[in-house]
Amino acid sequence: MSLLVVGLSHRSAPVSVLERASLSADAKVKLLHDTLAAEPATEATVLATCNRIELYADVDKFHAGVAELSTLLAQHSGVALEELTPYLYVHYEDRAVHHLFSVACGLDSMVVGEGQILGQIKDALALGQELHTAGRLINDLFQQALRVGKRAHSETGIDRAGQSLVTFGLEQLAVRTPVAEWAAGKRALVIGAGSMSSLAAATLARVGVAEIVVANRTADRAERLAEILVASGTGVRASAVPMAAVPDELTRVDVVVSCTGATGLVLTADDVLDAVSWGSAAGPDAAGAAWSVPVTERGSAPDPAPQSPAGLDSADAAGSAQAPAGLESGLDSDVLARLVAAARAGGRLADAGAARTISATPEADGCPVGPDGRSALTGVDANSLELHGTWADQGEAAAQRQPRRSTRTPAHATTVRLALLDLAMPRDIDAAVHRIPGVRLVDIESLAEASADAPMAADVDAVRGIVAQEVAAFGAAQRAAHITPTVVALRAMAAEVVAMEVARLDGRVPDLDERQRAEVTQTVRRVVDKLLHAPTVRVKQLASEPGGAGYAEALRELFDLDPQTVASVSRADAADPMNDDDPGRAS
Repeated sequence: MSLLVVGLSHRSAPVSVLERASLSADAKVKLLHDTLAAEPATEATVLATCNRIELYADVDKFHAGVAELSTLLAQHSGVALEELTPYLYVHYEDRAVHHLFSVACGLDSMVVGEGQILGQIKDALALGQELHTAGRLINDLFQQALRVGKRAHSETGIDRAGQSLVTFGLEQLAVRTPVAEWAAGKRALVIGAGSMSSLAAATLARVGVAEIVVANRTADRAERLAEILVASGTGVRASAVPMAAVPDELTRVDVVVSCTGATGLVLTADDVLDAVSWGSAAGPDAAGAAWSVPVTERGSAPDPAPQSPAGLDSADAAGSAQAPAGLESGLDSDVLARLVAAARAGGRLADAGAARTISATPEADGCPVGPDGRSALTGVDANSLELHGTWADQGEAAAQRQPRRSTRTPAHATTVRLALLDLAMPRDIDAAVHRIPGVRLVDIESLAEASADAPMAADVDAVRGIVAQEVAAFGAAQRAAHITPTVVALRAMAAEVVAMEVARLDGRVPDLDERQRAEVTQTVRRVVDKLLHAPTVRVKQLASEPGGAGYAEALRELFDLDPQTVASVSRADAADPMNDDDPGRAS
């Protein structure tokens, strides 16, 4: 066994790199074909999820294999090799097996103990089988990984140590409120109808949302998922809509979960801002009631603003220049009306000299106003408005270049109008939406930060013990299987020797009858079998131990076995999926 894995995950690389390196379905196919075309690899498959990209291969040369697999990952992910290399990890032979078994058990997941990775491992195996890039080693390895993962979940309480990424994401949206209490009566929009989106929809139905709308580019899949939700017995109302209807649905829902295979953004900041502004102006009956949560993390919740767009819009819609309730007295109402009008027109807000300071509290990234000047205008002085204009001209990239600070901020309460959960990689929802008052965004990056503080369950140690046992057993089985063709070739050679000696006996003693000849033949065979029994059993035992790979070569040398004969036995054995001598095959 010369198993090699080269990859990167949320533990080795920042989310921004994982997002750029994500593989499309076509890229996976091309990657596997190119991997087999490369000289060091004889079989391969790829495990690509939102949190990891790993290429598994059976190679005959370690260093050449590492170089080739790293180059192929960079080539097909679109990230330059020199940029990707610092984030890559390499595991070989038993360490590679240990890594995959740990992944299958959820020990390497962002949320420790989550079980969805088993489905993704199954998909990786199915892809290799479909493309005929998965040979005996990959098949044995991934089937065993599935069994190990199932064993860990059935024999330990690892499920209590972590939950699915969906459940964890909903907990982050609900903050310190129980998810069932937070979700009760809400309307949800699920964008996508794949495995993750289906899991999200099922989880939302289970925790008690009142209605789920499914949007997908393929209408049949969305409708099928909606039918399943209705038939689930949870009492949830479900329907399907085309993707073109998503902007309208945003104005009517409280929660959005998105996980599509799109290569670009599905929801931009403007989409969300327009939906929140429209829903707020139309009143809570049109968009669901808002709720208050304590905010503890930047990037997961809106920054504080003296007044939400709803307050400004309602004042302007009524034709009144009076400041909304709750603002300090003294602000010129004409100035406020003019600022609102300028903001709605999308213009620069430089002409604000008449506005005097109420409370100017710039945001941590340098912008004291909302995402495009259309919110949080009250309480901002002329200098801050000019600062916003400069920031807006520089663009979001300039804000992202600011040094990253701690995610912890003083807890305060804010009204959440729309909760967004982005589980896609690359992301479906513009990260800039977290700047919109009334919007709370949880994405893969914020989940990674939150999970770093999650407590480990005591059962994790038990799972690690299971992984260690299974790695040892798998290695022993593979090493024993490696020597089997040599043993078979040895016995075949012995059978030929017996046949030749019996034929020679017939020439020397032609008067033997059939009974006597059969007795002599059987006696010679028993002698040969007894002579070979102990060595072949013992060599299998020795070969199954670490460092036992050399026994097969020693056996070939001692008995002068033809390498071509051994190779032909190996090919025939690998081609027979029902071979009973396969110690590592799934039952």
